Amino acid sequence: MDIGRAAFITELVCGVMEVVGKSNIADYFLVLRLVDPQGIDTTSSTVEWALAELINNPEKMAKAQDELEEVLGKDRLIQEVDISKFPFLQAIVKETLRLHPPAPFLLPHKAETEVEMCGFTVPKNAQILVNVWAMGRDSSIWTNPDLFMPERFLEQDIDFKGQYFELIPFGAGRRICPGLPLANRMVHLMLASLVHFFNWKLADEMNPENMDMSETFGLTLHRAKPLRAIPIRV
Repeated sequence: MDIGRAAFITELVCGVMEVVGKSNIADYFLVLRLVDPQGIDTTSSTVEWALAELINNPEKMAKAQDELEEVLGKDRLIQEVDISKFPFLQAIVKETLRLHPPAPFLLPHKAETEVEMCGFTVPKNAQILVNVWAMGRDSSIWTNPDLFMPERFLEQDIDFKGQYFELIPFGAGRRICPGLPLANRMVHLMLASLVHFFNWKLADEMNPENMDMSETFGLTLHRAKPLRAIPIRV
């Protein structure tokens, strides 16, 4: 690899780390962690989950790399205008958000009146929490819901911008997450860059099948153990 390309890749990795590590306004106003207004927490956790799933499914990693190289070649960095050219990359992001939404519950709502729904009575003033984590793993909606299958989104026109209630990791309507536009762009650009310019292996010579994919539940949904992966220049 020539010096210029090596410097470029170093700059790329440093840029990704800088974005993920920047202070978020929600770091100073904890209540804002519920909405992640800058999209930073959403971006970092979603990219980490997506990369972990791809390392755990090397055939899907290879398919994503082939798609990127076919359009970008070996050296060109992805731009925002390129995102629509990568249906499999977009499917990977959707599948990651289905399995690992940034937060397990949407913002709380309150019932203004008593209502009957699906045989249940929701009393007036009841607090309502939408469990998007459970929705993403509902077998009545998704085939093989616990498997990482980005291909499912190549076969159906579903996005996560609040129009399809099967997949609403950012909410819907007027109270949709304000960080969605930025997070959407950043996740695609960062994940594409990391997959395009590197192969990945787990630290300590760990086999992907032994990787801990468990989650830590809270206001946000993170990996129980941070991903420890080693980039290999290509």
